[in-house]
Amino acid sequence: MEIATQVTPEVQTALNTAASWLRTREVSEATTERGLRVAGVCAELTGQVDLSVAALIREALKENTALASLLDSALGDAVARAARDLAALGEFTLALDWRPEQRLAGTQAEALRRMLLASAKDPHLIVARLAAVLVELRSAKTLAEPLRRQFALAARAVYGPLANRLGIWQVKWELEDLAFRYLEPESYQMIASALAERRQDRENYIAAMVTDLTAELGNAGIRAQVFGRPKHIYSIWRKMQRKHLAFEQIFDVRALRIVCMNVPDCYGALGVVHGRYAFIPGEFDDYVATPKDNHYRSIHTAVIGPQERAVEIQIRTQEMHDQAELGLAAHWRYKEGGSRDARNEQRIEWLRGLLANERIAVGPDADYLDQMRRDLFADRVYALTPKGEVVDLPRGATPLDFAYQVHTGLGHRCRGAKVNGRIVPLITPLVSGQVVDIIVGKEELPSRDWLMEDEGFLASARSRSKVRAWFRKLDASDNMAAGRAIAERELQPLDVGPELLSALLGDLKCDSADHLYRLLGEGELSARQLVQAAARRLGTATPLAAAGRKPAARRSAPNKASASNNPIEVDGIGDLPVTLARCCAPMRPEPIAGYVTLGRGLTVHAARCRSFARMRDSHPQRAIVVHWRATSGSLLTVELTVTSYDRRGLVRDLSEAIAAENLSIDSMNTVTDHARGAAHTVFRLGVQDQTQLARLQRLLQRVPNVVSVRRSN
Repeated sequence: MEIATQVTPEVQTALNTAASWLRTREVSEATTERGLRVAGVCAELTGQVDLSVAALIREALKENTALASLLDSALGDAVARAARDLAALGEFTLALDWRPEQRLAGTQAEALRRMLLASAKDPHLIVARLAAVLVELRSAKTLAEPLRRQFALAARAVYGPLANRLGIWQVKWELEDLAFRYLEPESYQMIASALAERRQDRENYIAAMVTDLTAELGNAGIRAQVFGRPKHIYSIWRKMQRKHLAFEQIFDVRALRIVCMNVPDCYGALGVVHGRYAFIPGEFDDYVATPKDNHYRSIHTAVIGPQERAVEIQIRTQEMHDQAELGLAAHWRYKEGGSRDARNEQRIEWLRGLLANERIAVGPDADYLDQMRRDLFADRVYALTPKGEVVDLPRGATPLDFAYQVHTGLGHRCRGAKVNGRIVPLITPLVSGQVVDIIVGKEELPSRDWLMEDEGFLASARSRSKVRAWFRKLDASDNMAAGRAIAERELQPLDVGPELLSALLGDLKCDSADHLYRLLGEGELSARQLVQAAARRLGTATPLAAAGRKPAARRSAPNKASASNNPIEVDGIGDLPVTLARCCAPMRPEPIAGYVTLGRGLTVHAARCRSFARMRDSHPQRAIVVHWRATSGSLLTVELTVTSYDRRGLVRDLSEAIAAENLSIDSMNTVTDHARGAAHTVFRLGVQDQTQLARLQRLLQRVPNVVSVRRSN
């Protein structure tokens, strides 16, 4: 469904005047018409006269740049300034042969960065740019297939996510539908045909429900508008893919929207709907009480309507409706200078935040679009502080990311975290709705391990940049000493000599060994980059950082470690059968301690374990020093509880995620709550260390319908 381009008489008069002036300057009719279409969309989104005229002029400037010097006298300062600002955005395009898995070329990344920089200074500009992209994509069906694909890829990779993040969902939906039509025509046509085949029946059905619900709401004393909701083909296809459903199983193919006068009426309308029709369990979401992280607000429910057909119903106020359709642009349709809208201010701050990290590199070694996808355009996590304040994070974010997002100093002082009242490792991925309480130390003391992506401490590039900045401020000698220790630790197993070290300096663009050590100490160069460079020089197929890891193998006993395959090394003693404590379930590589128990031999606890602390205080002579054995190939038993919305194929998909890590399942138990449509699955399996466990948890969290993944033991 296209955005309407009905504009006010004031805007129409200004556009007609500007178009007439362009025709006197020999601007082609095709360019003028395209500019008027862009200006129409811009006016519909913002209602601003000067910006809409500037959008028209910007299209003409592409054809005739000499017009720039005539704008002030012909159209006024405001239009001229806006047109020049739009021109300063530059042109962001993708190469004709670009694929989503590829990185951007340096010039493309720089063009994208310039566009975002200009937009952050004046968010009106990005709305005008989105209008131009939308008009461009609407007319792309007449272009050659490679060029049409190029426009569609840019819309899907950059402009659609931007519209979504700024809350301009009507633009987002149309961009996504058009890009889907050009990039995957067969899938698009399949859904479009299925919708068209039943259109008349569906429209009659919706009309009857509108009449019925309008009467019911009136009887309840609720003033509201009820109408059918337009379908967005790409969102239907994504839901089919995400939930593994057939077209017939999609509830919102038939959909209604109820727009009420105020919030209490929204909940009153919900009561009327559920009183009139049976609701479908598991299909209710209250985004009014708990808005989405992109500030979307509405009540969603699904009911069984007449003839036993599923119908989705959205309930919202007019303000929520305006925000849902136009988002950031909604308040520009009214007088400027009114009260500030906190939600729109947050969207603007997000756009400006794109450029907060001045050290984001642009070029072949650091793809800006890839960082934006990972840090900004991905699905967001919506976590809470103990005081109930919302913290917006990228998907996969950890408690440490949370700390740095709240305040840089809090991240530097972070020593641990509680999630929903339980202490968890700092590498634990967060999920929306969790309450995170950061445990802090007295001094700022971040760890260089936090910068190693393989360790899983930080998912956000912006968080890592804050850690790097802290280390850059340290004394140069401290950084060099730390970097030397890192290099010796990583390269010692390879017996690296002066010749290989000299070659590595060239590969890593370092002037000297001291320069290499300083970059390692400051965090500008990671240990992973160092060992990968060495691996290339030595012709090692497997990255050296993973060379010591062994493939997963079955264990004969889950909690007992035999002497021949013992993960624990006891100071001064050879192999000794040990038991890993169930109270704290220690996991490599966290610090551990041993305690000799009567009748059961040696039990190994995590050094943080409170039970161990109490026993050590009571019987200090029984505490002994133990370490993880570096060469042990044994696996450590964990139990993971996966909570999900039940669906067909759920257990299969969870098992495939575990198999992707080359792990074997020792036992599995699933309990389904049919009344709530929920499933609880407990897996017992073996993992190498915390890094692999965190990676596995992230894989399971990405399985459709999964709500949470937590360690049971």
